Amino acid sequence: MTVKGFSNPKTTHFEFGGPIGAPVVMLLLPAVVYMLFFMCNKDKGDCSPFTFPDLTALTWSDLFDLNALFVYIGWFAFQALLYVVVPGPICKGLPLRNGDVLNYKCNGMAAFYISVVSVLGGHLLGLFDISYLYTHYLHLTTASILFSSALSVFVFLRAKRPGVMLALGGNSGNALYDFFIGHELNPRIGDFDIKFFCELRPGLIGWAVLTFGMAAQQFKESGEVTIALLLVSLFETYYVWDAFNSESSLMSTMDITTDGFGHMLSFGDLAWVPFTYTLQTRFLVDFPIRLSPLFIVFVIACQFTGYWIFRSANSQKDLFKRNPHHPSFADVETIQTQRGTRLLASGWWGKSRHINYFGDIIMALAWCLPCGFSSPLPYFYVIYFSILLIHRERRDDHKCHNKYGKDWEKYCEKVPYRIIPYVY
Repeated sequence: MTVKGFSNPKTTHFEFGGPIGAPVVMLLLPAVVYMLFFMCNKDKGDCSPFTFPDLTALTWSDLFDLNALFVYIGWFAFQALLYVVVPGPICKGLPLRNGDVLNYKCNGMAAFYISVVSVLGGHLLGLFDISYLYTHYLHLTTASILFSSALSVFVFLRAKRPGVMLALGGNSGNALYDFFIGHELNPRIGDFDIKFFCELRPGLIGWAVLTFGMAAQQFKESGEVTIALLLVSLFETYYVWDAFNSESSLMSTMDITTDGFGHMLSFGDLAWVPFTYTLQTRFLVDFPIRLSPLFIVFVIACQFTGYWIFRSANSQKDLFKRNPHHPSFADVETIQTQRGTRLLASGWWGKSRHINYFGDIIMALAWCLPCGFSSPLPYFYVIYFSILLIHRERRDDHKCHNKYGKDWEKYCEKVPYRIIPYVY
């Protein structure tokens, strides 16, 4: 089908097991979020994967609280208000397949600062107690799942209106699959881009705020915040800060350029990220760890090494995409493509085809190491994240092979390693 100068071709390449796998994933992921909570908390008494909690007395009121739902909706609305009213530079997206370029308000850093000051200031002034985020963690988890699911339904139904540019991967004709993978490419209400907003704002800032709540709970219980919890909170909060510091680079990511906004991104951004990525800080509240000075130095070294690789590689890639003739690329090796563009084949991108993912994995490990080695469950994040990045690399490889053809094969011969130099 061709609409307003662009086509919405039928999707023929499926991911996540296609029409059969998509509904399974939609049921499995919320179950994993709940499993991580029930398998690792103070009431259970341990974080062992070999012992199981007694859930026979579990009721709906243990899972759902109306006030928690209002808190979650209020947080989302607060972030949406900041997105709309706070000034910020306009970032240009990459050209769509009809040649149009969308504008995005990149005021995320201001929203981050306002959010952090509001939350911490309100707590210190006694207006509210952010240890609520720990004591009502399960209720907020359920609220995020319900809200993200409702948002998924909303954007899917809106995508049925005429003249909408659909995602190339989300127009299969199978309603469940398209609902999961994302039907519309850029769902917007006026200038409010729902996908771009959800990518960083409510969930990512919410992740940082949740770590503050875990620290507040530990301080309330023991009168201190341990070095282990402090390190994880600082590392994760800095990661969130860095995402906003490089907000403009988001325009060239697969999530923005390629993926539609459906249940996969809605649930991932609003529920999965804040309520699985805080497992380590929640663990450290329930099972405090004392770290030796030497181990602290090792953890910090892992964090800084991973960040150096991650940020410098991403910055080089983003600059090259936007200005391949920048003086810093005068002596780098590139591969000319038949599309008229060039592929970076030296520098960071000569070491592996996704060297930035290697840095991400090292940082993920640094966020888990302060939890010690009494249980593998606090290492869920680095294990899951590694699997996610391997899958994402495969998706990107498939996309680039279709896009560049033999030129991509030439690049793969030049740079044989996918993520970890000399290993994988």
